[in-house]
Amino acid sequence: MDMHLSQWRARDPVFADLMDLRETFWANPGLRPAGEALSAAPVTAEEVADAAARLDRFAPYIARVFPETAPAGGRIESPLVPIPAMGRALGDRPGRLLLKQDSHLPISGSIKARGGIYEVLWLAETIALREGWLSEGESYARLADADLRGRFSDYAVAVGSTGNLGLSIGMMSAALGFRVTVHMSADARQWKKDLLRSRGVNVVEYAGDYSLAVAQGRRQAEADPACHFVDDENSRTLFLGYAVAAGRLAEQLAAMEIPVDGAHPLYVYLPCGVGGGPGGVAFGLKLLYGGAVRCYFAEPTHAPCMLLGLATGLHDGVSVEDFGIDGKTAADGLAVGRPSRFVGRVMEGLLDGCYTVDDRRLYQLLRLLADTEGIRLEPSALAGLPGRDLVCGRTPVPEGATHIAWATGGGMVPEDIWREYYRLGG
Repeated sequence: MDMHLSQWRARDPVFADLMDLRETFWANPGLRPAGEALSAAPVTAEEVADAAARLDRFAPYIARVFPETAPAGGRIESPLVPIPAMGRALGDRPGRLLLKQDSHLPISGSIKARGGIYEVLWLAETIALREGWLSEGESYARLADADLRGRFSDYAVAVGSTGNLGLSIGMMSAALGFRVTVHMSADARQWKKDLLRSRGVNVVEYAGDYSLAVAQGRRQAEADPACHFVDDENSRTLFLGYAVAAGRLAEQLAAMEIPVDGAHPLYVYLPCGVGGGPGGVAFGLKLLYGGAVRCYFAEPTHAPCMLLGLATGLHDGVSVEDFGIDGKTAADGLAVGRPSRFVGRVMEGLLDGCYTVDDRRLYQLLRLLADTEGIRLEPSALAGLPGRDLVCGRTPVPEGATHIAWATGGGMVPEDIWREYYRLGG
């Protein structure tokens, strides 16, 4: 950075708040009309549609290998549920409050089941068609046959993760028969490492942070021509997998007879780590609804990397450590020090704003949601819930509005660990 920290403090109060670890709300001054920003984006609606079609092709395989998805025909999707009791507990605000439970997505129990699983499926399709293992129009359920599963063992997959992306990449890659290594940072929970190892995944642990784990994964792939590296920081493929969520959400809103238009705006609050998951979802929603949807990223006070990247305009040229912020947070899925340059560039004209949440509040919200609605999440998945109050306290919101807090993980947390989370919220 060219500017001294004292100069950043003087430039905008938001930087002082971030450096002092205060909860912060930032409205994006670079927000542009949705159509204008989307036309300049390096991702297209056609690419998102292609990703959705690829997931449909894999549905027979998913249903066969993961029986829990069979009732939905092999579609990996999560419930959208009203949480009125939680809304009342948080205070009276205009509009309805819903929870998008990516915390309970099949297979790996987090939003990473979208992008992570999609990228592995994309890789498997690419290899299978190139090698002639599948032909056009053939059912992809064939990939579950023992002879094909053995062939994928000639290929490897590597990824660096704080936890949830590693789960989705590892479990899907192992199911297909890939040799898979997940490089995990110190922030990753032990139970996630143990679960991966139980599925035959090679887990490599590091004492350092997320960036080190990603760098090691990249290094492994560079040394092995047969290894595909899932680049959480820059992957278009991951981004497209996440973006498919928007069309699925639109189907759910339509089934609930909830309109989205100028008189009935949609506000979506997305927990954010490196940015791929929330960025893809937000991009897909802007494609569908334009200015009728407002998207906000939520980050821990100790790891506000995307907010810093956007507010400084430096994107991956800045880290939280550059601002004296330690990056240590109970929200392990969001424990990222440097944001994705790719996502930052895509979202700088599309994102309505960002805010930060203290770990203590995450635990309190975790306990409150369990008490009021009987829903269990992990700490990072609660970051979306303060969004409604923050936005309603700063801008007029019509009674016809809909607020969606995106719950990004927690469906697979072991009972004893969740009980400790609950205790910390007291």
